[in-house]
Amino acid sequence: MRLVSFNILHGRSLEDGLVDSGRLTSACASLGADVLGLQEVDRNQARSGGRDQTATVAEAIDAVAWRFEPAIVGEPGGVWRAARDDDAGDTGAVGYGVGLVSRLPVRAWHVVRLAAAPMRSPVYATGSRRFLLLRDEPRVGLAAEVETAAGPMTVATTHLSFTPGWNVLQLRRLTRGLRRLTPATQPCILMGDLNLPGPVPPDEANHLALPDLERDAAQDMARLDEDVDVVDGEHALVS
Repeated sequence: MRLVSFNILHGRSLEDGLVDSGRLTSACASLGADVLGLQEVDRNQARSGGRDQTATVAEAIDAVAWRFEPAIVGEPGGVWRAARDDDAGDTGAVGYGVGLVSRLPVRAWHVVRLAAAPMRSPVYATGSRRFLLLRDEPRVGLAAEVETAAGPMTVATTHLSFTPGWNVLQLRRLTRGLRRLTPATQPCILMGDLNLPGPVPPDEANHLALPDLERDAAQDMARLDEDVDVVDGEHALVS
């Protein structure tokens, strides 16, 4: 079983800056994922052709279950509000957040909402080559209880704040929420763009009761009867 995390940058290419739905779906299909966690996902945004990107990717990889969960409703960098739990079902709403796409059956979905940092933070803008003080946006964690040949397991994805320290607090809240919402006996993998420049600090890792991020996640899943391949551009936490 292959688990993959992919920050899709709303489908924008790093090479030419264009948003091309065909290139996005081809890239996602090439990953060979059984469960694919997506970050920076658009739904009905003009910049990405008004598409539901999660549904588009799901169709491309022949998924049997998928879900988009908005962190905000409205336009990133424009007019928006923090998303609420009932916003996910409003397929006509303009949103931005995360998605999970699964080729395996999903028996339950869980959502943990994470507040935005209360202060503006400096972010380096490569185009202007200077630091900008940016307002943070709310974040969200989305988890699926997936049916596998070895039994159910929880797979979650998120995209945490760029504000140092605040993202660690969000990580703490999210992992606590996942432990509360999912069975303790069920393996759980959280993967995504955590905006952490390195491994979780030792004190925080101990608090979370999670292994060091530098450890190969597949080794931590050895107790399962099947191989689990985790492909992640940022971080994967295994519990």
